[in-house]
Amino acid sequence: MKTPLIKSLRVILSKHSGRDMFGHVSVRHQGGRHKRFLRTIDWKRNKDGVPARVATIEYDPNRSANIALVHYADGEKRYILAPDTLTIGQKIISGASVDIVPGNATTLGNIPLGTFVHNIEIKPGRGAQMARSAGTAASVLANDSGTVQLKLPSGEVRVFSAMCRATIGQLGNMDWKNRVIGTAGRARHMGRRPTVRGVAQNPRSHPHGGGEGRSGIGMPSPKSPWGKPTLGKKTRKRKKYSDRFILKRRK
Repeated sequence: MKTPLIKSLRVILSKHSGRDMFGHVSVRHQGGRHKRFLRTIDWKRNKDGVPARVATIEYDPNRSANIALVHYADGEKRYILAPDTLTIGQKIISGASVDIVPGNATTLGNIPLGTFVHNIEIKPGRGAQMARSAGTAASVLANDSGTVQLKLPSGEVRVFSAMCRATIGQLGNMDWKNRVIGTAGRARHMGRRPTVRGVAQNPRSHPHGGGEGRSGIGMPSPKSPWGKPTLGKKTRKRKKYSDRFILKRRK
């Protein structure tokens, strides 16, 4: 039986099909997906001291993890990300002193070492921004002088404020990465249009295109469709605020 969506927690997700404000394609291979509702997720988990009951665990087309609808004791309803062992009817709560069980949320300074957490804030009060996809979890490595060290799913070790919030447990739907889309039609429903190799295009459309018969990607280096170096070219911009909190990089 399909669970009806809570009208106050949904909004139609507008389509952009990879186009920018001028109508030009800025992200290739997007378009034509099925209409979706965007579920409003509670990223902050700031309803402290009010117990909640898990009413349903649902599929969300906008993310890889499943979501759970929780009913608070005061009558409010919210969606949260569903940890792996969360069950319907389970009681969860957020606050300063909570039991360390999956689904409960508290500040990083109150979480014991070695605990798996997800839905992690980068700045206190901003809302969760890290470890939000299916099957992911970060582990608490150290807690010292108002800061907490976490080992993220990528292997990176990063420092967070002890006042940042996180949710206990590992996110569910861990087999998501092993799924097979199966048909081209299913990919089109998801908004994924076909991808064509550069060497199969004409020279006006791609730097690798053209030539008589089969041809390689050429020298001195492979290019993107816009003529920029690729395949090994570093494109990450250093973030002055964020990078200083990295103790060990993922590579």
